[in-house]
Amino acid sequence: MPVPPRALVYGDVDLNLIDGSAIWAQGMVQSLARAGCAVTLVLKAPVRTGRLVDPLRALPGVTVRSPHAEGKVEGDRGMPAKQVAAVLAEIDAEDPFDLVVVRGRRLAGKLAAGPLAGRLWTYLTDVPQSAGEFDRAAKGELRRIADASRLLLCQTEELRSFLESAVPATAGKSVLFPPVVVLPDGLTPRDAQPPRGRALRLVYTGKFAPRWNTYEMTGLPRMLALRGVDAELHMVGDKIHDDPKDPGFSTRMRTALETAQGVVWHGGHPRAEAMRITAESDVGLSWRHPEMDASLELSTKVLECGALGVPVLLNRTPMHERLFGADYPLFVASETDVVDALALIGKNPDVYVTAAERCRAAARDYTLDAAAERLRGYLEQAFPEPSQAVLAAARRAAGSTGAADGRKLRVGIAGHDLKFFTRLLDYLRSRPDMEIRVDHWAALKVHDPDRSRELVEWADVVVCEWCGPNALWYAQHKRPGQRLLVRLHRFELYARWPRHLDIDAVDQVICVSPHYARLTRETTGWPAHKITVVPNWVDDAQLDRPKLAGAEHHLGMIGIAPSRKRLDLALDALEELRRDDPRFTLFVKSKLPWEYWWIWQRDEERAHYEQVFRRIRRSPLLSGGVVFDSYGRDVAAWLRRIGFVLSTSDDESFHLAPAEGMASGAIPVLLGWPGADTIYDTRWIHADASAMAASIAATVRDGRWEAEGRLAREQVTRAYGLAEVCRQWTELLAGVRP
Repeated sequence: MPVPPRALVYGDVDLNLIDGSAIWAQGMVQSLARAGCAVTLVLKAPVRTGRLVDPLRALPGVTVRSPHAEGKVEGDRGMPAKQVAAVLAEIDAEDPFDLVVVRGRRLAGKLAAGPLAGRLWTYLTDVPQSAGEFDRAAKGELRRIADASRLLLCQTEELRSFLESAVPATAGKSVLFPPVVVLPDGLTPRDAQPPRGRALRLVYTGKFAPRWNTYEMTGLPRMLALRGVDAELHMVGDKIHDDPKDPGFSTRMRTALETAQGVVWHGGHPRAEAMRITAESDVGLSWRHPEMDASLELSTKVLECGALGVPVLLNRTPMHERLFGADYPLFVASETDVVDALALIGKNPDVYVTAAERCRAAARDYTLDAAAERLRGYLEQAFPEPSQAVLAAARRAAGSTGAADGRKLRVGIAGHDLKFFTRLLDYLRSRPDMEIRVDHWAALKVHDPDRSRELVEWADVVVCEWCGPNALWYAQHKRPGQRLLVRLHRFELYARWPRHLDIDAVDQVICVSPHYARLTRETTGWPAHKITVVPNWVDDAQLDRPKLAGAEHHLGMIGIAPSRKRLDLALDALEELRRDDPRFTLFVKSKLPWEYWWIWQRDEERAHYEQVFRRIRRSPLLSGGVVFDSYGRDVAAWLRRIGFVLSTSDDESFHLAPAEGMASGAIPVLLGWPGADTIYDTRWIHADASAMAASIAATVRDGRWEAEGRLAREQVTRAYGLAEVCRQWTELLAGVRP
């Protein structure tokens, strides 16, 4: 039976107080335990009340450690980040953990330079919420945190997309971990019925702070009474913030809690009791200051109310509209809106029922089971099961070298540019049955011969990324019995290196498509059994994100240089579409051609692009219809706005962009470049630009865009999804496939 992963959890959270961060700690521990981890929670502060900690201590597989009680920390206050980093390192040194989940940007910055780097699963919330707040220091700190983290856990899609655009290092590592809603035992959702014959019960649970409008809330019962509505406000919590901008807030807030008309202050309570009070109420309050509308975080309290069948009164934001629907009846922006909405509930029971049902539906994706399932997927990717085929290959290699039996398969990767191998390399490094070393060449023809010889002496299998000088060197120097795999791209096929490669020393040449495998055989004359196909990988899980409004009218191109990418043909299709519907827009994510010196020095390339850009400026149909976005790693976030991805090239070996678009739910629209039909379903391939435009227009007009997008996503996941391609590479390295 496999040993469960051991998870260390720490948040910059005082579990003596009830607030959103404390609820996060509970939800994270419960989710990890349910996902199959052995969890150790380290407390920030000494335990003064067990109302939040005791339920966690009772969970099987969960250990709660208090550094204060263990004598690791003196005094009775919480630990600063520097001290936390030292304590966590000390606890980890006792018996190292497989993953370390931390919440708190400052703490993560400290841990990024310590022994826990590489194992961090960092939960990011306290980050700048707008581009204007993102200064150089913040970007540098988050880049260091990203580099040291295995995963970055983001509460919302909005936060993930924002981070990826602001800090490129976060792309590919950022995954979703939304708030977790757990109903205590015995607590069930209430019926969606408005109150009759009694006072309207409003409820707020959490911290009391100026931007949370908690002081303004205390005036609602009095204001409703003036409108003839009998109401009482139940407030649960004991954390009253001091605000430097408003020194009198804490005194004013406490006075209102104790004396305001119709306010019942329950003080602090265990989460189960706080939720029981919520369940007995009619409307939850999450109305905040407009400054909070740009927040990239989602209130756990809102979701808890929804799970309990209690409708919530809250601000209208794009995030809330996506969650509850643009026509949700309890969106508010001011005290007047709040009073109007609450008065409306008493007069129109249907409004109450609609709001309650919307809130309950929104909460369904945030259950403990959903969170645990999400974490299981991340854990399976981070800690794959060992392969018997790989272990057998390692035993064979150990026998041939006289090494001890039972060691891992030793895999060496050699190349000057590993940009097409990154996620595969991450995956191979995560495997418990493989040991990975990289011989990174400084340039195509520049390397350290001593380092390369060390890899030859050590490795059971060597993978040469690119069939260039690296492949020639390893073919010449490999040991007897050592396996050599060479991955060949379009770039090398028509260069001189394949002609000089000793194919007898190579076990397999890997091509990314059947078409290029055939061209490789025809061009080189190499034996067919030496050439195999393993496609490019598509990080389908990262790319599968909700589309933004209007995406069905947005076309996308990723990469427009060199000229054989044929931006001009994409413009032909766009002009035809905009003749009938000016909403169609082409978004181009690419470096511009003059940023590539080897392209811009060619007269014919410059002439092509000068004509293309002149056309964009002068064509009435293209005016305002072409948007150039900067090149970067935030492709997944960019694709949220794209409904169709175009491939108009004269020639491609694989063309990853349409596949990435498919994984995002966009529809691929291709011209029939040679080999396209060996990679993509012919339903996506068209004869010319006019046919492309006609297909796009018909798909939108007939209401087929979402269904076609789902089909495209299913196809690419099945054929080129990261898990599938990793499986094929595992078999290849183990020697169980040709």
